[in-house]
Amino acid sequence: MFCSTVIPTVGRPTLARAVESVLNQTIQADDFEIIVVNDSGQPLPPEGWQQAERVRVIDTNRRERSVARNSGAAIARGRYLHFLDDDDWLFPDALRHLWTLAQASDAAWLYGGSQLVNREERPIIQLHHGLKGNCFVQVMAGEWIPLQSSLIEAGAFFRLGGFNPLIAGPEDIDLLRRIALHGDIAETQQLVAYIVMGETGSTTDYDRHPQMSRWARESILDSPGVFTRMRTSANSSYWCGRISRAYLTSVIWNLRHKRVLLAASRMVYALAGLALAGSHLLSSSFWRAVAKPYASSTFQSEQT
Repeated sequence: MFCSTVIPTVGRPTLARAVESVLNQTIQADDFEIIVVNDSGQPLPPEGWQQAERVRVIDTNRRERSVARNSGAAIARGRYLHFLDDDDWLFPDALRHLWTLAQASDAAWLYGGSQLVNREERPIIQLHHGLKGNCFVQVMAGEWIPLQSSLIEAGAFFRLGGFNPLIAGPEDIDLLRRIALHGDIAETQQLVAYIVMGETGSTTDYDRHPQMSRWARESILDSPGVFTRMRTSANSSYWCGRISRAYLTSVIWNLRHKRVLLAASRMVYALAGLALAGSHLLSSSFWRAVAKPYASSTFQSEQT
């Protein structure tokens, strides 16, 4: 089977649209399945999509998205895993475009374009990231590829242990970074998913998001091979500068939390980034990357 779409739900009325957008995909029926994970704590109201042969419904008991997604992935049969939220939906040819990309790439993370919409479902912006190959320093800096527009190779997902249930909010960003540490990324320019944005009605805890994101980044920086992977993904002066910034901001965070030895270790890597930068040190873009927070050019340049 090509892919398994896992849809965790808290029982939103938009669930039917999400499921039907997958059921109506223009690839062969036996190439995909849908696993709806009911995390609402109560039975889902009966709907026609529940009778579809390609749909399975399982229940978790209000364990949050990471556990629900991991539970769906655990019974999935697809070579690739696709995670769709219950208020988002796919373009009709989404899986076909991703299937075509999969035939040309063995990347661990495949993705396409995203159409962001507001809670009234009016278009906000289209995202086409242009990230390909080893993009580890880019995603560590803050690039975000939506899960809804992505396929993740199942073997890579399970080797890393899936979503970290201790991270609530930026669990998708954390997964992208952990996969990018070990594997490559591939893109199709075709639009794949409509993604609803906005805090109203969202299940994301935005108050804890920055704290969880920093904790997740620190955990990744503890992993073997991080510095080497960042260096091999830094293809310009700017991205070389982002390596040193990643470690310098970690130094500050660890000092604030009285982790002196870890802060010293991070400083060694920050200095190594400077020492190995070579001629990039003469570039203003290198020092801009070191000095300033990251702002994704994807969100600055794309138009609806």
